Amino acid sequence: MSKLELKIPPVLVTVVFALLMWLVSKLLPGITTPIMLRVGGLIALVTVGAFFSISGVVSFRTAKTSVNPLAPDACSSLVSSGIYKKTRNPMYVGFLFFLIAWGLFLSNLFSLVLCTGFFLYMNRFQIQTEEETLKSLFGEDFLTYKSKVRRWL
Repeated sequence: MSKLELKIPPVLVTVVFALLMWLVSKLLPGITTPIMLRVGGLIALVTVGAFFSISGVVSFRTAKTSVNPLAPDACSSLVSSGIYKKTRNPMYVGFLFFLIAWGLFLSNLFSLVLCTGFFLYMNRFQIQTEEETLKSLFGEDFLTYKSKVRRWL
């Protein structure tokens, strides 16, 4: 296991990337976009992101299993209902929508490129380790689920 695996809470990773996006938007040229379009896009994408994130938490709470992303071994059941029929990681999908919304609001294409960094970081240092843990906990049930539902969307 790498020093970064499951060490930084995904919410904090999201905040760090949002701050990096803001910094990049201050240092590199952006594009001119009407404020109403920027705010409208922000509201729409944050709403979609909130739907995914909240749906993921609700599904975990309904299944009475752990929501702690730093301790996937605390999961007591494999959640494959609700939003988990569409994506294996709805909370992270929601966070990615938040970052895309932020990048569009900043009107800076360079900032949006950092969303790819978030995606790659989460795949390597969070999701990959979570999936290995779920495989060891739930075996064939997890592998069957994994073969039917995409990691992101």
